[in-house]
Amino acid sequence: MDTFESTLHVLGDIVWGPHMAILLLGIGLFLTIRMRFVQVRRFGLSFRLLLGKKDFGESAKERKGDISPFQALTTSLAATIGNGNIGGVCTAIAMGGPGAVFWMWLSAFFGMATKVAEAVLGQKFKKILPGGAVVGGPMYYIKDGLGLPWLAGIFAFFMGCKPLFSTTVIQSNSVAYVLKTQIGIEPWISGLGLAVLTWLVIIGGIKSIAKVTEYVSPIMVFFYIFGAFFIIIFFASRLPHAFSLIFVGAFKPSAIIGGIAGITIRNAIRYGFSRGAYSNEAGTGTAAVFHASAQTSEPVRQGLIASLDVFIDTLVICTLTALAVLVTGAWTEGTSTGMAAEAFNIAFPRIGGVPVGGLIVAASSFLFGYSSLIAVPYYGEISFSYLLGPWIKHPFRWIFCLVIFIGAVLKVEEAWLIGDVFNGMMAFTNLIGIIGLAGLAVISVKSYLNKIDSYKNQRNFQGGIDES
Repeated sequence: MDTFESTLHVLGDIVWGPHMAILLLGIGLFLTIRMRFVQVRRFGLSFRLLLGKKDFGESAKERKGDISPFQALTTSLAATIGNGNIGGVCTAIAMGGPGAVFWMWLSAFFGMATKVAEAVLGQKFKKILPGGAVVGGPMYYIKDGLGLPWLAGIFAFFMGCKPLFSTTVIQSNSVAYVLKTQIGIEPWISGLGLAVLTWLVIIGGIKSIAKVTEYVSPIMVFFYIFGAFFIIIFFASRLPHAFSLIFVGAFKPSAIIGGIAGITIRNAIRYGFSRGAYSNEAGTGTAAVFHASAQTSEPVRQGLIASLDVFIDTLVICTLTALAVLVTGAWTEGTSTGMAAEAFNIAFPRIGGVPVGGLIVAASSFLFGYSSLIAVPYYGEISFSYLLGPWIKHPFRWIFCLVIFIGAVLKVEEAWLIGDVFNGMMAFTNLIGIIGLAGLAVISVKSYLNKIDSYKNQRNFQGGIDES
């Protein structure tokens, strides 16, 4: 291990120490209780709202925004559903054992409530710029809601750095790694291709990004889920063993035999939380940026839609990746997207010597990585614009594409450790804002849900009179 990687390990362990797990879980638990388990009780309502249902007596006139509520979700999903769902899960298992999956689940469950609060606050404190564009995010609710402009500036700095030096590196590195192992394409070629394709979309701004992600996000999710489901069904008899590895590994890794030497509960928690947060971004503040751009008359409506980010990202897609590598036994060898490719190769037969399973992972990794790369520059440029002014947007996009190329040739572990550090610093500063404004978010959620319940009761009462 060289000096650079050793330094990243130390920084990552400091940022993602026990305090971060306590902070993420504590705030998520607090919001879950105060919102009366909104992520469970109103799960069906969230999907209804996502599909455009507005029959709860809401105003027909939407608040200003750049994109539709559905586009806000697909753009946010494009940012969250990336190679964190493939490579992130696999590196978490490689570094923290199967038990890391349990801690990913736990952080995701409570993270759904955190994401509701983030999106609600993002909507409430969003700004309409002189040109008509809409901006929002933690820097705005920290500055205007808490009255802490210095903390807002710190958050904006880390949120700007995260997509520039973390997402670019991780996504391009993961794509390059699997294309190299499965097809033999040199990393620099993959990096150059991704950089050019990303530039073609992001140069048009958020509306251009939303148009692409509206179609790419659903396609890429379906494509990968189909392959993972095939593996799980094919190896269904091994599912009990896979779940045993997860739950035993979460609390007693030493009881698992084979391929887990040196892994501790601390590692399981550290990598479960850090890679889970990288994947679904609950608590990091990105939801507040994307969902603030949505045209909606009710901030809480967008908050409920935002909670589906975490459910789809972690509780569905990350779980499928984890089960695929566990039931096939691929988890004992390799890391990142290479581990997932090995799992798919075990399950899918080769056709004419071509590794069909590996090609599915390679294609999924490319789509996941590309969707993230075209989505995250938006919150990066919003952050640096907050700090430096709107002139920075175009230079930022050019630098962003350059770093994509550089990231493709880094070591796998270096790429993920860089992501851990910047993601953790984003989460830490954002969660301070969430703590200070949790009461406002809770009151807004309760008020909106009470209004919906009253409207339903009124409709039911009128229906009963009509029937009589």
